[in-house]
Amino acid sequence: MSHEPAVADHYTHGALIDALRRAVEAAGLSPDTLTAADLAPADEFHIGGRQATLAFIDRLGFGPDDHLLDIGCGIGGPARCFADTVGCRVTGIDLTPDYVEAAAALSGWVGLGDRLDFHQGSALALPFEDAAFDGAYMLHVGMNIADKAALFTEVARAVKPGGTFGLFDIMCTGDGALAYPVPWARDAATSFVETPARYRVALEGAGFEIVAERDRRAFALSFFAALKANTAKAAKGIKAGPPPLGLHIVMGADAPAKVANMIANVEAGRIAPVEIVARRLK
Repeated sequence: MSHEPAVADHYTHGALIDALRRAVEAAGLSPDTLTAADLAPADEFHIGGRQATLAFIDRLGFGPDDHLLDIGCGIGGPARCFADTVGCRVTGIDLTPDYVEAAAALSGWVGLGDRLDFHQGSALALPFEDAAFDGAYMLHVGMNIADKAALFTEVARAVKPGGTFGLFDIMCTGDGALAYPVPWARDAATSFVETPARYRVALEGAGFEIVAERDRRAFALSFFAALKANTAKAAKGIKAGPPPLGLHIVMGADAPAKVANMIANVEAGRIAPVEIVARRLK
């Protein structure tokens, strides 16, 4: 039985574009003058936010002539970051219609609509021709996909031989059951966290070679420490903490519990964000 409807339901907001517009205005910004960087607090839905995305971009080596596939694009934050900093074209795909609509709207607000396009669909049945992309990437997506082998086989089909595929996923790095809810799942029914070793096997089986791998737990812990310090200052009445434009808009009312559990799981050593860079064999 496919888990995709439940995954899409987990992320569905219902009125996301309107909520983001209100948050933009509450932050003293306007869709008419907005930049991709302005949106970063709300659209970089992964550990480390834009800081992690920029570090990821540096590892992948894509250029302005590349056409990239963003798998599980969410509301388009990483795609806009790639397009804005690298100058490339990006096509995104995501299960959640809410997210795809918001990704297109936000990209228009920041003037990047001509370099970005977004599609609703499954990463296990990509609606693109063979070898359509120079490269591909995904950030915090594999945790919602049980069949990693099928996922990577489909990515390999869509990427040109020699193309780079970058992953920044939360992976299993220790023992113990995860505390839920977390940002990607309410419970274990739609959470498919795997070890880096299993990622490597699935990637190699799909026709990729591993170029680089980096455990980002230390980075995540530093990021979480700064987040906790910021929250503590806000609690004391010091002007700090997240602006009106933040990930709580995307995650919903239980955002604090999701974030707290994710931090606890990383601190306990059960999971960690891991980068893998792979190359499609010729």
